[in-house]
Amino acid sequence: MTRVKRGYTARRRRKKIRLFASTFIGAHSRLTRTTTQQRMRALVSSHRDRSRKKRDFRRLWITRINAVTREVRLFYSYNLFIHNLYKRQLLLNRKILAQIALSNKNFFDIISNKIINQE
Repeated sequence: MTRVKRGYTARRRRKKIRLFASTFIGAHSRLTRTTTQQRMRALVSSHRDRSRKKRDFRRLWITRINAVTREVRLFYSYNLFIHNLYKRQLLLNRKILAQIALSNKNFFDIISNKIINQE
């Protein structure tokens, strides 16, 4: 059996991994084995956190909407507000509602009054 010299192929593969890990600190950017491990770990984290980011932003929007709805009325909360929105068939998502609540509270008050007064 003849000897196979994998110099070019292996070097190209390692170079690609090193380029990915070039911003890592210490041995994580220099040694091939630890670089490969860190690369796998980084890709797993980025995949997990893409879903996590969506979840975190939804929680933030809900918290903001809840804070503003409780400012307006004493016994009025986020879940009642959303329930009444669906009952009135107003199609506003949580992201837009949170932006309205932050930037223009008067308009948010108008929306919540309109929902409550139609009962």
